[in-house]
Amino acid sequence: MSLTAALPHDLETLADSLSASADELHQRIMRGIRQQQRLEGNNGKGGAAPLTHGAAQALFENEVALRQQANSLYVDAASHSLEGMGVTLPELLRLAGEARETIRRIERVKELAGISADLLAVAAAIAAARPEHLAAPLESLKKQLAARHARESA
Repeated sequence: MSLTAALPHDLETLADSLSASADELHQRIMRGIRQQQRLEGNNGKGGAAPLTHGAAQALFENEVALRQQANSLYVDAASHSLEGMGVTLPELLRLAGEARETIRRIERVKELAGISADLLAVAAAIAAARPEHLAAPLESLKKQLAARHARESA
């Protein structure tokens, strides 16, 4: 397997690992805070080194930074997986956002089914790296959203 073929999956795996590390860090911070509260309730007696407010704050900042880096890697993985697919990540994000807002306001079940089916087909084509399966649902989604927008504007 080439590096470029594995890159999106590897980036996503790394992002998953960083997210899991951030989760563990959060759990450890909370455990340390609870332990510090117990120590304070026992007049400071105990063998563990206390987690000071400053240390807890610094660890929370590290947790947030880990999550931000993981999110950045998820975006990078998505961008790489779109290479050669004929669509950009900003375009997909715009369409997904527009579809989400439309789904929120939609009244007709038939329209809801069509938009959700197209979104699912677009996501499946991207996840499977099958650009030949992307064009039709992407075009259908664009047409449905444009038609709905035209009806709402009229």
